[in-house]
Amino acid sequence: MDKKEKVTPLKIIYSKKTGKKISALTAYDFTFAQILDESGIDIILVGDSLGNVMLGYKNTIPVTNEEMVMHVKAVSRAVNRALIVADMPFGSFQNSSEAAVSNAVKLIKAGAEAVKLEGAEYIKTIKEIIKAGIPVMGHLGFVPQSVNALGYKVQGKEKQDANKIVNDAQALEKAGCFAIVLEMIPHDLAKIISKKIKIPTIGIGAGANCDGQIFVTYDMLGLYGNPPKFVKKYEDFNAKAKAAVKKYIEDINS
Repeated sequence: MDKKEKVTPLKIIYSKKTGKKISALTAYDFTFAQILDESGIDIILVGDSLGNVMLGYKNTIPVTNEEMVMHVKAVSRAVNRALIVADMPFGSFQNSSEAAVSNAVKLIKAGAEAVKLEGAEYIKTIKEIIKAGIPVMGHLGFVPQSVNALGYKVQGKEKQDANKIVNDAQALEKAGCFAIVLEMIPHDLAKIISKKIKIPTIGIGAGANCDGQIFVTYDMLGLYGNPPKFVKKYEDFNAKAKAAVKKYIEDINS
């Protein structure tokens, strides 16, 4: 994609047709969003992972739509080019399609340009959100909002589970999603799905055969705790920050 043109869901779909890989990272605040946008990232996800890295929750489940709205507002003030996608947090879309559309609208009004829903159990809801004029990104495989039911492990290793993920991906495409995140599934399965559907797949712990990749920025920069094994750490800013703070303390004491 052109480094100057605004990224849209249609351009994300077109990237798959041209073979252009899609780059995506998370951001939760103005400063990081500005860095990512100016660096040429295609998609900025305001992920509910902010619950872990920004708010200190043990998982994403406690995150509210109101918290998502606040962080989306901060990110949107910094971004000119990247497509801003906002996670719909746990509890914001499960109760009813009407409530889901209302919560999605709040995220769009805050500055998001698309929303992401986990799982394929809410096809009707996804269709209603799209009908309201809001682009939707799907999310299959390991879905963090279901961690209590699934556990933190690779999904789709058994044939029956793999077939379900393939069928779910096709259902999400048919429902109108413009892309699907595939998280923590076997690389061969991700390759099969990427070939079967016409919309882009964006992998996280799903191998190199997806149409794009996404990481939590705090993981790939080495800022947050112990990142998943599949994360490639490009820097260790946690250690660098601590060293800088220690030097600052030494300077004050001297």
